[in-house]
Amino acid sequence: MGVLHHANYLVYFEEGRSQYMREIGRDYANVEASGYQLPVTEVGVRYVGSLRYGERIKIRTWIDENRSRRLSFAYEVVEFDNQAILVTGFTRHIWTDHRGNVTRAPKEWKRLFNETELNK
Repeated sequence: MGVLHHANYLVYFEEGRSQYMREIGRDYANVEASGYQLPVTEVGVRYVGSLRYGERIKIRTWIDENRSRRLSFAYEVVEFDNQAILVTGFTRHIWTDHRGNVTRAPKEWKRLFNETELNK
């Protein structure tokens, strides 16, 4: 069909989330190094347009929700040249300890994400 397979956008969401974390000064590896994890619990995707092979894109990522045990990221996949939105979506994550038990967000991470969103 000449368009990117729909499941690939989930990979783009992960790349956007990873880059977002690096841009705020913390890599996701820092989450795990501090004894926590953020597994995905829910994904939503809305396909507005289609990405054709060879086209360049940009992934816009931001925190949509920062609760005591849950963190949600929102995404827009846009065409690089004309900024047309192709896909929107979200991922929801739950804070867990290294054993997989649900826990409250670590204070330093909750504060970092709150400060980041206030300064956007």
